[in-house]
Amino acid sequence: MIAVVEKIAEEQALVLSFALVGALMWLSALVSRRLTRGRIHASAIAIVAALALAWWGGLLTGGKKGLADIPAFAGLGLMGGAMLRDFAIVATAFEVDVVEARKAGLLGVVALALGTIVPFVMGVTIAWSFGYRDAVSLTTLGAGAVTYIVGPVTGAALGASSPVIALSIAIGVLKAVLVMVATPMVARFIGLDNPRSAMAFGGLMGTVSGVAGGLAATDERLVPYGALTATFHTGIGCLFCPSLFFLVVSAVT
Repeated sequence: MIAVVEKIAEEQALVLSFALVGALMWLSALVSRRLTRGRIHASAIAIVAALALAWWGGLLTGGKKGLADIPAFAGLGLMGGAMLRDFAIVATAFEVDVVEARKAGLLGVVALALGTIVPFVMGVTIAWSFGYRDAVSLTTLGAGAVTYIVGPVTGAALGASSPVIALSIAIGVLKAVLVMVATPMVARFIGLDNPRSAMAFGGLMGTVSGVAGGLAATDERLVPYGALTATFHTGIGCLFCPSLFFLVVSAVT
């Protein structure tokens, strides 16, 4: 019986991964609603739980892909890959009202610029304080502070070491979780209650998952607007971090 179950799990790995993620989200939503009264969004809880499971999977198998190294859970590697991630981001943007999006105007552009430059500078500064001196590592870690997608893209383009790329991802994930948790707490104080402010917020924060989760806990109607500018933010970071920003860091160091 066990052998049959294992065979089905291996052959239907992607289906099983959807079921596992669904169960994790259900439990996270339950914890969010019962223990935090919705203050901490289920997405933030789910990310922390998934990281813990990935660590356990890596510890158990000695591999590099967490639970995906276990044959029965191999579908998690595909489900968590770039293809479905990018599809989800694009699908979110389709809910945007173009009339409302145009209202962001110059404010959205400024937010995107500040949201890219300020985290990068902070990331480079902190990396320098921890002893990193080469331009490749500094740029990669600074890019990780922009988002956890920009970090590895920049590191791969510049030939950064695996530990530095992994650290850049960790920085971006930490930022995403902090944005998710903090957004509903500060929304009232910063006027985060309309599409225009949501787009500015998304441009400043940058992290798509963090902005989407935080806005979902604040007002679900604002999620597409924040995610729209946050998505542009990721693209801008992938364009400028391994090129212009790297040249600037190289010149300074």
